[in-house]
Amino acid sequence: MNNDTNRRAMSLPEVMATVAILGVLAAMALGRFNSSSDVGKATACHAQQAEIELQAELWHRVHESYPAAGLGTIGSDTNYFPEGVPVCPVDGTTYTIDITTGKVIGHSH
Repeated sequence: MNNDTNRRAMSLPEVMATVAILGVLAAMALGRFNSSSDVGKATACHAQQAEIELQAELWHRVHESYPAAGLGTIGSDTNYFPEGVPVCPVDGTTYTIDITTGKVIGHSH
């Protein structure tokens, strides 16, 4: 009688191979997750830039000049940013604008 046909457990090399394969699959999945997270943060940065530029334009229409470059003047008015001036989700830095155009400077993620 052959013991291989009645066997119900895995051998140590089979278990190690299975664990190694699962580890490789987990590493691949984690790499894809981190990559999509970075893309999401960059997209959020661009959306916040657009929001800041829109609010700066609204400020310009009311006050006939753009807010301060560091957004201190517009940031203190809750009509423009009720939750405060946003920071970049990619690197946590503050946004600044060109006071002659109202466009966000930098943040080309």
